[in-house]
Amino acid sequence: MELFQAIILGLVQGLTEFLPVSSSAHLVIVRDLLNMNDSHALAFDAVLQLATIAAVGIYFWKDLWGLFITACRFVIRKTVDKKEKTLLFSVIIGTVPAVIVGLLLEHMMEGAFRDIRLVAGTLALGSMLFIFAEKYGKQNGELTIQKGLFVGFFQALAVVPGMSRSGMTISGGLLNGLTRIDAARFSFILSFPIIVGSGVKKLLELVKSGALSGDYGFELIVASIIAFVVGIGVIHFLMKFLQRHSLVSFAWYRVALATVILVSVMFIK
Repeated sequence: MELFQAIILGLVQGLTEFLPVSSSAHLVIVRDLLNMNDSHALAFDAVLQLATIAAVGIYFWKDLWGLFITACRFVIRKTVDKKEKTLLFSVIIGTVPAVIVGLLLEHMMEGAFRDIRLVAGTLALGSMLFIFAEKYGKQNGELTIQKGLFVGFFQALAVVPGMSRSGMTISGGLLNGLTRIDAARFSFILSFPIIVGSGVKKLLELVKSGALSGDYGFELIVASIIAFVVGIGVIHFLMKFLQRHSLVSFAWYRVALATVILVSVMFIK
């Protein structure tokens, strides 16, 4: 991999990981355009996700630190705040569906799930879900453990490139009565354990394969730094954007991208 390719991947990851447009879809598209698909593609992308989740750790450090303190107090049987306890167990239980689905479908992620035609279909499908959630979501309730589990099932859908982790979880939150801001906040916090786990696993695979000391070491570091820095800016943008705007604009962007992909597959390739 050349340095400029790594820079492009880092920029794409940082720009699209947290916007509801699917970072995995955009990485598949970029790799296809630049003919960059190789045996370590999924692992490289997972490590870039690990870099962007570090941005979540920085941006939401107070929330995450609060959850850590709540977990410690709960373990030693100290009194804990009811809302913090609900958030903690919602994250724990909401993470389970994605872990199960990810492990069951891991063998498909390097093959069928990297098909650009599948990406086009899931981009369009996810867009319809965005519009449905915006239309029928009541946005008048609070987070509960049951709602956390429900949103967790939506996060599991993001295993398929094109669905978008943030898009699915925010939509799931809206359908459960959360406001956009509360749904987005929970989306980011919920993503932390699953992306950290996936990224560390793939990083260890790269280390074991020797790729870091050979083809990918310096390039991966550069791409990760770019993804981290850009990711922080995008988180701030999205949280501000959702205060006044809906997911619909992202839905139309996804539909347009899916159309471009299908046209290119049918008439260009």
